[in-house]
Amino acid sequence: EVQLVESGGGLVQPGGSLRLSCAASGFTFNDYAMSWVRQAPGKGLEWVSAISWNGGSTYYAESMKGRFTISRDNAKNTLYLQMNSLKSEDTAVYYCTKDLSPLVGVGYDYWGQGTQVTVSS
Repeated sequence: EVQLVESGGGLVQPGGSLRLSCAASGFTFNDYAMSWVRQAPGKGLEWVSAISWNGGSTYYAESMKGRFTISRDNAKNTLYLQMNSLKSEDTAVYYCTKDLSPLVGVGYDYWGQGTQVTVSS
């Protein structure tokens, strides 16, 4: 059974940082690209970032470039999202997703339960 368990969310002040983690199990982690998506209150899903199977290629939504860093540790079956210079508009539930392919851009088939990130003073 595929499981994706996010952690690391919380309340942070504007300008602060958080590091999200996603522990994966039930599939061969290093065979698949992984992504982060988010959903802000009252809004639809927004793609945040993606990383190829070996971490060799990373991609970011325009508003996250330079502030967020996606990474993965295939030995630990864990995906990360380092978020710096957080803004109030980054407030959302962040989800880890398993992609359909080793390469980014094909789509996702599994999601985690999400972790809440709230940016507020």
